[in-house]
Amino acid sequence: MQLRVFYTWSQVESQGIYDAGFGAEVKWDVPLLEGYEHRFVANVAARPGVEHFAGLQTPSLVPEITAWEADAVLVYTWNSWSHLQALRGLHGRVPVLFRGDSTLLDARPWWRAQLRRLFLTWVYRHIDVAIAVGTANRRYFEWCAVPPEHIALAPHTVDVARFAADAASHAARAAEWRQQLGIAAGDGVILFAGKLQSKKNPRLLLDAFARLPPPASPHSHVHLVFVGNGELVAQLKAAARGVPRVHFLPFQNQSAMPAVYRLGDVFVLPSQGPGETWGLALNEALASGRPIIASDKAGGAIDLIRQGVNGWIFESGNADDLERTLRAAMDLTPAGLRAMGVSAQQLSAQWSSEESARRICKVFLECLQERTPTKSSGKQKLVQ
Repeated sequence: MQLRVFYTWSQVESQGIYDAGFGAEVKWDVPLLEGYEHRFVANVAARPGVEHFAGLQTPSLVPEITAWEADAVLVYTWNSWSHLQALRGLHGRVPVLFRGDSTLLDARPWWRAQLRRLFLTWVYRHIDVAIAVGTANRRYFEWCAVPPEHIALAPHTVDVARFAADAASHAARAAEWRQQLGIAAGDGVILFAGKLQSKKNPRLLLDAFARLPPPASPHSHVHLVFVGNGELVAQLKAAARGVPRVHFLPFQNQSAMPAVYRLGDVFVLPSQGPGETWGLALNEALASGRPIIASDKAGGAIDLIRQGVNGWIFESGNADDLERTLRAAMDLTPAGLRAMGVSAQQLSAQWSSEESARRICKVFLECLQERTPTKSSGKQKLVQ
């Protein structure tokens, strides 16, 4: 199978971009364009970006895909001029596979929900197969009237091998951070890493942590570490002034993240939404061998967490429930937390990029067999 990826935001080909969530310009320090064929399609939008519908406008996209003679196309998200036009322009000409991670977790007024459903039902008439990333996403596609037989599953993933590898060196870097922050070897650490923004609800974690009673054995003390930047960083730091053992580290790039996750004994994602469709930090923490705590508004929690085995789920916005969950985690011995971390890393293998790619390839080949059952030789072409 021959793969070509068409990127629809050409302006980011050779530069970083300003990430409003982090409040900084971001350019990842791990290779993103190696090992596969790709090109950047000219984006003619007056104000390029993915935060608004008109930010991606690529008139040459469909002609370029057609000229390449693709056998199938996989489109990620529909909520831009460019991608919606690709769905409409290619449907009926080649099999159109679609991948997104939307859910029904965020409440909406009934009338808005019905209008949304009508519109999305029309959008998804232009696809042949919806490739769901998990349980909540599959329920969304079913709600949008995509027939169950036209929904496949390919898990939402990170590079599990990268986060799991070189564990000793990453642990040594994490130990250095702990020492610099004044965290003793016998202390427990609760970790949040990501954008400090309302959607992630880091303030709830701070409030629940502040209510924790002084721990008995096995931990001498328990610390809370926030890693990241964002709109709430100043407010959080101000609120944390009266709370002992709360620490802040700035944004860390991708190459440092395997060490960041090992800084904590347990990772927490207290999201309240709207729009926390998955929470890929959960995947990264699991792959780094750390148990996780997530709210029920994180779309990936229902798939990634086995209660009490590799983590816990708590009710979003409920500080009492989060406090109880934090206490349950910190009441475990270091050995108990490490055992949960081993289970976490073992389970993360089911959510690897390799597994996702295998399942997407399976869907692609099944589409080709249904469309051209006699085609059995040659290299088929898939566009993303």
